[in-house]
Amino acid sequence: MKTFLNAVAFVFLPIFVLGNTGMVIGNEGFYTVEKGDSLELIASKIGVEKKVLIEDNKIDPNAKLKPGMQLKINTRKIVPKFIENGIIINIPDRMLYFFKDGALDSAFPVGLGMPVKKHGLENIEWKTPEGKFTVIGKNKDPVWFVPRSIQMEMELLNKPVTEKVPPGKDNPLGRYAIRTSLSGFLIHETIWPTSIYRFRTHGCARVLPEHMEKFFPKVKKHMEGEIIYRPVKVAFVDNKRIYLEVHRDVYKKFNNLEEVVKKEIEKAGVLNFIDWGKVKRVTLEKKGVAEDITDYEKIKIVFKNRTIMNKMLTYLKNLFSKGK
Repeated sequence: MKTFLNAVAFVFLPIFVLGNTGMVIGNEGFYTVEKGDSLELIASKIGVEKKVLIEDNKIDPNAKLKPGMQLKINTRKIVPKFIENGIIINIPDRMLYFFKDGALDSAFPVGLGMPVKKHGLENIEWKTPEGKFTVIGKNKDPVWFVPRSIQMEMELLNKPVTEKVPPGKDNPLGRYAIRTSLSGFLIHETIWPTSIYRFRTHGCARVLPEHMEKFFPKVKKHMEGEIIYRPVKVAFVDNKRIYLEVHRDVYKKFNNLEEVVKKEIEKAGVLNFIDWGKVKRVTLEKKGVAEDITDYEKIKIVFKNRTIMNKMLTYLKNLFSKGK
């Protein structure tokens, strides 16, 4: 009897089995403008492109923001990878995800390495590196030992060449720095808040002061982490909504981002339950936020089939039980 029921279930499995895959954080809402805010600073705080803020709110990019003004925002992000404990940084996402005891503890925007080489420094690359790493040290009020590549940039720009910067308000590392096993890669506070959620660094990850204050005490020496490169993310949540998040392929690692989108949708097992018109729009816009691509009529059929199948299995189970 059990073998027969399993066989019946296997035949119908592709029709109605669809489970949660991925996790979506953030949501749609409103941001209240504070004194001193600019579009650049707000974008850095919440991890959203400045152009998206402008488009979603239909505002003049040169307009001065007034305190109390409300802006419509969408901060939805798909968590790109889960680990038991440690740090995940997704480069196209410009987000750091911190895990503790198998759960997502926190997530916040970061500034990462610039994608292009500078004229006169063609042999130097400042992209943020991919790969696994280990935390090898933490420094409060760190001294910045200026890398030779940045000294060369200072020379090129006719700026005074500095080899060492002491702790203080002019130190680009801010008040906190986390050293890693990846050569030259630090996770540190920044004195330039509007550089967050941008590709402006010389390879390191910059963090807003308010985020670093909470994050720094949680990080322990020997903690593991990984820097990944995933411009496309897909999640199916609450058994009813499918989300797609597409970022610019800023380091030019893929020839065809549309193919990457299709592969990620296939991998998530939701190929037959999406609205391809929505997928095309999200892929074209590359807003960098998770957007709903569900075809709700197809989802309804899935759950209708699931209900029918459950009733069928219950009926067969009762029928065979009576036969015994």
